[in-house]
Amino acid sequence: MKGKLFYVGLILAFVLSAVAHYTHLNATLQFVISAIAVIFVAGFLGKATESVAHYAGERMGGFLNATFGNAAELIIAIFLVKDGMFEVVKASLTGSIIGNLLLVLGLSIFAGGLKFKEQSFNVKLASHNSSLMILGVIALFIPAIFAGGLTTKETSSMSLIVAILLIAAYLLWLLFSMVTHKDVLSDAAVEHGEALWSKSTSILFLVLATVMVAFSSEWMVGTLEEVTHKFGLSELFVGAFLIAIIGNAAEHSAAVMMAMKNKMGAAVEIAIGSSLQIALFVAPVLVIASFFMGGTPMNIVFTTYELAAIGVAVFITKSITQDGSTNWYEGLLLLVVYIILGVVFFLV
Repeated sequence: MKGKLFYVGLILAFVLSAVAHYTHLNATLQFVISAIAVIFVAGFLGKATESVAHYAGERMGGFLNATFGNAAELIIAIFLVKDGMFEVVKASLTGSIIGNLLLVLGLSIFAGGLKFKEQSFNVKLASHNSSLMILGVIALFIPAIFAGGLTTKETSSMSLIVAILLIAAYLLWLLFSMVTHKDVLSDAAVEHGEALWSKSTSILFLVLATVMVAFSSEWMVGTLEEVTHKFGLSELFVGAFLIAIIGNAAEHSAAVMMAMKNKMGAAVEIAIGSSLQIALFVAPVLVIASFFMGGTPMNIVFTTYELAAIGVAVFITKSITQDGSTNWYEGLLLLVVYIILGVVFFLV
């Protein structure tokens, strides 16, 4: 009965959110209805991810969740790049990276830690994740430092080369972690219990849930400009925090659910894996795509504020996850750093 009520609520909330959006109801009302829909859809996505993980393993389940979630973000970002809104795109990418590392992972570790005294995942995977996060920071810092002494054309060429190298590094990481060293980086077997659905149904529902998240999040984001204007919030804060919280918290809420079931391997893959995918794949793809759209291409040079936020997020995340074990206090530390950055971005 409880399960049936959830699905009734899911369908009802999603339909009402669509109606509110397409009939152009009051922005504040749209925002509230969309927020309720996002909560229901996030729960559906969590169930789908857990069911897929039952068949494919925690890492693959987490990877699919991160990939489907970022796919929707990539599509939206491509349209923004086409319109030349490069700064908005970079702010949202920054928000996604720090949101996943600090908010999603922080909540996962904190929630899981309240239920289990200590949780662990593959320590070798933790080490490789740390190295990849540092690579992402280096790849963003170096162009920003040297861009001042380069011409626009040279900056574009540098951005294109760095983007190609990052994509190659990410694809080879997938080959390394999912194929050649799959056994070394896998977690110890965890009791999954019964799957909610069959394998094919689980994958279908994961795709469906991701599409629903993309729509409901986009409808909610569409009301933000008018709603936040009433409170005098800056574009940087809205782009890097509010939009990121809505998009990432909805897409990757499954990480929290996984952590609370002592499946920290999947939670880490969703949170850190998604951030790595944004930094090493999504951002470079947007840079390369901009070269085929005509006009001035997007470079990979981020602002000092954005670089500082990403660098701090990577530093604290590496420090906490490098030993392959977590507790609730470490999750709290990540959340504190996220709040500090939020306060600063709010006041800038």
